[in-house]
Amino acid sequence: MRADKGNAGNADRAGGAGAADRADSARNAANAGPSENTGDVDVLVLGGAGVDTIVYVPELPLPYADSYMIDGGIRARAGQTGDFVALGLVALGLRVHHLDFLGDDPEGDLVRALHREKGIALTAIPQPAGTKRAVNLVGPDGRRLSLYDNSRGRPGDRFPQDTLRTLAAASRHAHVSITHPCAEALPVLREAGVGISTDLHNWDGENPYHEAFAHEADVVFVSVTALTDAEATMRRIAGRGRAEVVVATAGAKGAYLLADGEVTHVPAAAPPGPVVDSNGAGDAFASAFLFGRLSGEPPHRCAEFGALAGAYACTVPSTDSAALPREVLLARAATTLR
Repeated sequence: MRADKGNAGNADRAGGAGAADRADSARNAANAGPSENTGDVDVLVLGGAGVDTIVYVPELPLPYADSYMIDGGIRARAGQTGDFVALGLVALGLRVHHLDFLGDDPEGDLVRALHREKGIALTAIPQPAGTKRAVNLVGPDGRRLSLYDNSRGRPGDRFPQDTLRTLAAASRHAHVSITHPCAEALPVLREAGVGISTDLHNWDGENPYHEAFAHEADVVFVSVTALTDAEATMRRIAGRGRAEVVVATAGAKGAYLLADGEVTHVPAAAPPGPVVDSNGAGDAFASAFLFGRLSGEPPHRCAEFGALAGAYACTVPSTDSAALPREVLLARAATTLR
């Protein structure tokens, strides 16, 4: 069994718990915290730094028209998948270091400012092609359509080996975004002995680009959106790779957890307010799951933490950058989970 550095023997206690045990579990996580470890960094987040331009549209799919008037404005803000995972982890009390490529451009300045504001350590590798960016069309029900600018990178990009090895050696765990060139960093992370997680997002189960991530990670997150058979894909990931835990998120239907050979359903949590945007919900889920894992919680409990954080994220507008604080997560877990 693979255990993250600093948490050997506790990271993957299997099975569920009764209501009293769950309340004790939340109190124990609050008292012990995830930062009791031998490394300087709890989680190294690799890749996924960038800027999204948010456009609130009247409906999705958006019917063709010559033009639309956007009442809510069109706003650019820092925060793509790696940024949001890092933000969620820091809000939950973990020590985080984010490593990615950034351009010397306005988008890069926004990303750097976000990390300074939120207290997230950042190592930015210069990117002459510019900082990653996307346009998110957001409908009234919170669903989104993302348009990614694929020009902000070069095929030969690689993380500096010395920098990567130094950060990996100081970390308990690495969460690896599927942005380029993170796949090439996986062997170095594996050599360093850190636990690895990744989010395959809307993988269809067939695209070969995602396979290196799926097969090298100890914890794999994936959306059911493009999967024809979620359970078969989850079992294939576990069977062909190193994954001890595979989580398939299903939005309002909750999530499906594969651990110790069994698939169980984790219900969605009730959002604490009106649902305004699903953007970042999967990143919040992953952050809270990793918080639980690094605190020594069993997989099902980690997934319940994830559901609570994901529900909270759906109440945060795309134009904001906010994450569920640790004390709020643990209080809700102690009072709402059975």
